[in-house]
Amino acid sequence: MKSRSGKIGLLLNPMSGQVRKREKAIRQMFGQIPDSIVCEASNTAGFITATDTLLQADVDLLVIIAGDGTSHAVLSHLFTTLPDTEWPVLMIIPGGTTNMTPLDLGMRGKPEKILHRLIDYLQQPGTPELVQRPVLRIEQNGKNTIYGMFFAVGLVARGVKFSRSSVKQIGITGGVFTFLIMLHSLIGMIFGQNQRKRASVNMSIMKENGEKIEGSYLFALISALDCLLLNLRPYWGQETAPLHITWVDQQRKKLWRSIWPLITGRGYILKEQDGYHSHNANTLTIHMNDEYIVDGELYQSTDSNVPLHITATQPVTFLVL
Repeated sequence: MKSRSGKIGLLLNPMSGQVRKREKAIRQMFGQIPDSIVCEASNTAGFITATDTLLQADVDLLVIIAGDGTSHAVLSHLFTTLPDTEWPVLMIIPGGTTNMTPLDLGMRGKPEKILHRLIDYLQQPGTPELVQRPVLRIEQNGKNTIYGMFFAVGLVARGVKFSRSSVKQIGITGGVFTFLIMLHSLIGMIFGQNQRKRASVNMSIMKENGEKIEGSYLFALISALDCLLLNLRPYWGQETAPLHITWVDQQRKKLWRSIWPLITGRGYILKEQDGYHSHNANTLTIHMNDEYIVDGELYQSTDSNVPLHITATQPVTFLVL
């Protein structure tokens, strides 16, 4: 990549939210990228086939032009088929309805503008800017290992599920889509004890130090990203560890006063005795019988006796322009 002689693979999801709106401009950029191979796919099986095609072509840079769900599928396939030392450098262009991963990495702008920056980068000398992030590894006996950047249960998972089944169907993307997800979740937090109870999740949590906690929680989230939707940072742990973990008790106190600190990165003023918990760790174990979200994709844990083990992988390298 430093010598500008690398082979570039482009994986496009034409059904992603931003891609559908800007497809013509995106495709116009492809012809200007030298030594590139373009593959298209719009479902999990297609993502796997396209990724394999690009790997067999021995690409040095794999560019994903899609949303979080596509990136999630590609990461999962790479981890299960190839040692990370043999991966190409990854570049994720925010082309989806939600784009938490590329935005956290620092990829700003419309897809075609970022592709134009890639073309400029390939034509000019200089050292590439590389960013590293670990990935969540989610393991449960009897199920395939899942890899992703963001895990959530409870109210947050219900909000994402609502957005995918309802809001997404109207064609809303970008910041408006994100705002509606957050608004739905905030309304669930604020109004009605019955609504909050339906959204909560019963689970037991085993922390890295062996401490076990059981209860009903409004939500829990684990992320390898520094910031989430709308640049939110709903965690405040001080430990030097890659996984950011936050959960809120279903029967928490001072709800109205907690919302602003939670969404503005000032959660450190909240107290555990009031029901607000956050720390950083290398691993976490969860027992539950409920649905959960990984990078916007819905999964189900159906046996509370079989734990979910969530750990951090070695950092993955991303090119950022």
